[in-house]
Amino acid sequence: MGNNTDEKLYRQIVESSTEAIIIQQDGKFKYINPAGVDFLRATSSEEVIGKSVFDIVPEEYRELTVRHAKSILDENKPTGIIEKQLRRFDGSLVDVETNCTPVLYNDKKAIQSVARDITKHKEIERTLEKVSKEINTLSAPVVPILEGVAVLPLVGSINSERANYILEHVPLKVQEQNAHTLISDFSGISELDAMVIQCLFETSAVLGLLGVRSIVTGVRPEIAQSVVQLGADLSLIQIFGTLQQAVRDLMLKDSIVSV
Repeated sequence: MGNNTDEKLYRQIVESSTEAIIIQQDGKFKYINPAGVDFLRATSSEEVIGKSVFDIVPEEYRELTVRHAKSILDENKPTGIIEKQLRRFDGSLVDVETNCTPVLYNDKKAIQSVARDITKHKEIERTLEKVSKEINTLSAPVVPILEGVAVLPLVGSINSERANYILEHVPLKVQEQNAHTLISDFSGISELDAMVIQCLFETSAVLGLLGVRSIVTGVRPEIAQSVVQLGADLSLIQIFGTLQQAVRDLMLKDSIVSV
């Protein structure tokens, strides 16, 4: 934009915009609209103009900001929507999504950024993530039942997220309890797909590498059929019809060893 009618029209449009609009050039703020001043919690546009862009960019986002700025100016293309955090002039952090596009300002290349506050959206996202983790924790408990023996009661349906949680966390829980045997009880499982079955058998393989014996109980005929069709390696896993049968077998062997 040059000092002409187009620039005046541009200013009229953005001055009345409710979205934060900023123009940066050579790494410094050249323009900010009133909504942007409020958004960054500055006292006035004078407090912003001339300052370094990095005054509002937290350290962890600086490399990303430099890379995007270079891409916009070199390729003359917008970045699309990017989520990150900015540091306001009062020191507070805010979650934002920005849309940056190349413009001409005073006949020189510059970057126009439109910033939107997505704090509430990110809070909801983080809450849902926390709830999901708590649900996974509750839905994959490792319960000690005998000395060195624990049970993983699986209930409901298992999706890929829950299966990955089991793969990542169950071996750690088993180690924490110093268990030498884990019984995975499938009697409460209503549905499994091939990917989830693979993940669960990978968990058994990891346990095997840790010296933990894997026992599977309560496998329904339809799930057993899926396991066979998948071609999963059952050599590392002992299978019993019910949890009670597995426990009885373990207790019997313990009593024989004791004798």
